[in-house]
Amino acid sequence: MAIAEVTVIPIGTGSTSLSAYVADMQRVLDTQSNITVQLTPMSTIIEGDIADVLRAIHALHESPFQAGAGRVSTSIKIDDRRDHPTSAQYKLDSVREKLSNGTSATTAKPQ
Repeated sequence: MAIAEVTVIPIGTGSTSLSAYVADMQRVLDTQSNITVQLTPMSTIIEGDIADVLRAIHALHESPFQAGAGRVSTSIKIDDRRDHPTSAQYKLDSVREKLSNGTSATTAKPQ
């Protein structure tokens, strides 16, 4: 499963406010299949098969253009781990576990 962090920035909108664009993009994501989405204050996390994730990112990138933006800048980070199933929640739980039991990078076993 791929986990992507996506930030889409509409440029040339005539306003410093982007929340209406973000709301439109979340509506676009609601129409995408086979993905899990988590909105954060600074980006959106998308989980799923890499093909589904990339299709969703393409739809996100197009959304501000459909709303009148003259330019769009999209930043993408993808973690595509195939050695075992993973998720954004798994990654958070792993860090929290290490925090609670005192594990550090020097004492942790590679996963």
